[in-house]
Amino acid sequence: MAVLGIESSAHTLGLGIVKNGSIIANEKLMFPIGNQGIIPARAADFHAGNSSKIIRSIFSSSELSPNDIEAVGYTKGPGLGPCLRIGQLMARTFAEKHKIPIFPVNHAVAHIEVTRQLSKVKDPLVLYVSGGNSQILALDDTPFRHYHIYGETFDIGVGNMLDSFAREAKLTPAWGSSVAKLAEGGKYIQMPYTVKGMDFTFTGLLTHASKALENNSHKDIAYSLQETAFAMLCEATERALLLTKKKDILLSGGVAQSRRLGQMIGIVAKSHRARIHTVANEYNADNGAMIALVAESMMKSGQHYRSRDCDINQKYRIDSVKVSW
Repeated sequence: MAVLGIESSAHTLGLGIVKNGSIIANEKLMFPIGNQGIIPARAADFHAGNSSKIIRSIFSSSELSPNDIEAVGYTKGPGLGPCLRIGQLMARTFAEKHKIPIFPVNHAVAHIEVTRQLSKVKDPLVLYVSGGNSQILALDDTPFRHYHIYGETFDIGVGNMLDSFAREAKLTPAWGSSVAKLAEGGKYIQMPYTVKGMDFTFTGLLTHASKALENNSHKDIAYSLQETAFAMLCEATERALLLTKKKDILLSGGVAQSRRLGQMIGIVAKSHRARIHTVANEYNADNGAMIALVAESMMKSGQHYRSRDCDINQKYRIDSVKVSW
């Protein structure tokens, strides 16, 4: 039997199927962002309008039927409320129709766990970088087994910052990969740099870079913005690495797709004789397989949920989640 996962926290509607820790199928549809960013209500309408299509697609690509599904998981949060609600309704409908268990999954835990489990790493230091958040974490058993936060953004996630800059620079699509492309061959210009211990902030950097677009090369600004933001993440991660004495660094989340961030974290890891781990971009980006993987882990560890208690939480904190597997 297999487990179905439904991801709908933002612009991606993703469905995945796993069986005994192996990914059987992974399908996604993405709300077209263009240069305007994500409009939650429109993204939710997109998810609702494509729900039947992607369900047909996942069972076609997996060569399974709904009767082969043993449990279903969905993204409880964090994320955009209207988008989360569509995934929740899809999961509850599927669970009730087929009389199977349902599992509410934390989006950040799913990003980390798909990387940790596919990389077969037991106890890493994690740099989790996404649109909505940026955190440095590691597993801790006190007062219960969970991902303890050593450092995090005080304002916005690095992905959100890059996307916001892309809109200011009128890039299409307005997201981080467009900034990375623009940054190629740029020269460094001094930018605000804010790290407080193992925490960091990005709004000052974003504001400065956005204003600098008026009188400077957009290529140089994009390069400087990216280098500064990633250097901040590297400094905080290195400090956490020295504190925890971990031997493995896990790079996960949507911004883990950045080649430049991977290079910079790789330098940190090498200088401390640590190993760096990440996964294919398909699994760093939002996807249903990561939700299915965690739902299966929750089920096998004995967790139980009633359908009527499976809600959404736009600010679902990762350090409140019991990692019982």
